[in-house]
Amino acid sequence: MVIAFKSKWLPAIISGLLLTAAFPKVGISGLAWFALVPLFIVLRELNPKEAFRTGMIAGLAHYLTLLYWVVFTMRTYGYLPWWQCVSLLVLLSAYLALYMGLFALTLSRLCRKPGHLVMLAPVFWVALEYIRSFLLTGFPWGIVGYSQFNRLHIIQISDMFGVYGISFLVVLFNVAVYVLLLFVAQKKWREHPVHKRQALQAIVLPLILISLGLVYGNMRIGAMDDAMAGASSSRVAVVQGNIDQARKWDPAFQIGTTKKYVDLTLSAAAGQPDLVVWPETATPFYFEASPKLTRLVTDAVRQAGIHLLVGSPSVQGEPGSHAYYNSAYMVAPDGRATGRYDKVHLVPFGEYVPLKRLLSFVGKMVAQVGDFSAGEKGRTLAWGDDGPPIGVQICFEIIFPGLSRSLVKNGAGVLVNLTNDAWFGKSSAAYQHFSMGVFRAVENRRSLVRCANTGISGFVDPAGRIVARTALFEDAVVVHTVPALTETTIYTRIGDALPLACLVVLGLLMGRPMIQDRQVVPGAMLVKMPDRIKQWVSRLVDKRR
Repeated sequence: MVIAFKSKWLPAIISGLLLTAAFPKVGISGLAWFALVPLFIVLRELNPKEAFRTGMIAGLAHYLTLLYWVVFTMRTYGYLPWWQCVSLLVLLSAYLALYMGLFALTLSRLCRKPGHLVMLAPVFWVALEYIRSFLLTGFPWGIVGYSQFNRLHIIQISDMFGVYGISFLVVLFNVAVYVLLLFVAQKKWREHPVHKRQALQAIVLPLILISLGLVYGNMRIGAMDDAMAGASSSRVAVVQGNIDQARKWDPAFQIGTTKKYVDLTLSAAAGQPDLVVWPETATPFYFEASPKLTRLVTDAVRQAGIHLLVGSPSVQGEPGSHAYYNSAYMVAPDGRATGRYDKVHLVPFGEYVPLKRLLSFVGKMVAQVGDFSAGEKGRTLAWGDDGPPIGVQICFEIIFPGLSRSLVKNGAGVLVNLTNDAWFGKSSAAYQHFSMGVFRAVENRRSLVRCANTGISGFVDPAGRIVARTALFEDAVVVHTVPALTETTIYTRIGDALPLACLVVLGLLMGRPMIQDRQVVPGAMLVKMPDRIKQWVSRLVDKRR
């Protein structure tokens, strides 16, 4: 048993831990390019059942260490006992680990030769990451491409392929390194040796693609710098109120919290901003439905003579049929609310309870208001005569690429992420959350403004540079000039074509016991594709549009 653990599970655990270390806080992003090699090593002689278990172990090691902060959040703000908090973490990690288990299983079943492994491993990985982005409402946290947010030149291809393009390259390089190691060690993959030509081809392919990506990245960064120099711009101030989450919804602190934001806003006015931004649910009351507290805000706006984008819960409808929203209001310099965005993608158990009739015993993290309702996807907010339309994303909406795309397609010139990461304490979650926003800027070539209650707040330019950021748990006001580009990228136009293509390939191959030794011709495979798979793919494409 000990020998089996050492020979099968230890390399898998190492892979999971290396993947986690590639993400913030540790943030050694280069580890992602080698992290899967130990897992590939142990999969070499395993049958599909053993491969699935081993992939699950790698996934558990990764997600338990990546998402450890779930325990802190549930314990501190959900008031659950420790054993329930740990149980929830294990359940979430086990669900996410299923995808890595399925990845290992598909490699074991479908890849008989080293060449198959090189061509299909990144395809399977990206397809499974894509499924994870929408299945059961979706949770694309920790997609491997996000680990490269600080590698400016390589992430530029995201304006064509999205974050999944980076995942594809990372996994392709991992498997190429593995095949090269097989050749050097004179080991076989599924009873097939690695020949010199195969090893050379395996390593040359990712090197060529990475080199092309770097050349493209260098060109696009230069093009973005020129575009930003000639673009219209606005002065934007972010206000980080640093309100203790334990006191945020206490009625005794409503006035004090609101006055703190007002004072910080008046100090920000000295920087002559065109727009001031407050974070998610900055007002601990229903904006417009609480006249006295709302007046505190609108009076400050009139005094400062600025536009204000403020995160606030809102309530709509007649008495007895109220609908609650997690909203963002645009307030004009005369104090009028001129527009409202309602959060579209809600957090299960944080903002609503799914399957409420079956789970009536489960409460929400934010118990002070009823279940939130979802808003209208793609709604932008206009402001002023010259200001570009704003695409607002609240909290973890920023990790869903399709939501940013819909805003930009509807005319958003700037993306704004309002969030309250106080839930995460000083854990790595706030850093991970911030890093994912970088890709929304690059994918759509839009400036990203991020305003967080306790941090991290900051600005990301359309090239993906983090041009300003705050520290965690400090009062802060940051004013920055934000360019508004109008370019429509390939990714904005066509979306997730790459992961959809990978998903089609995975669907085509799932019904086959393994890839035949002969060369697979994609065109011939499409001709022979069963009608039911055609219909399934068609429905999926329509849904994602």
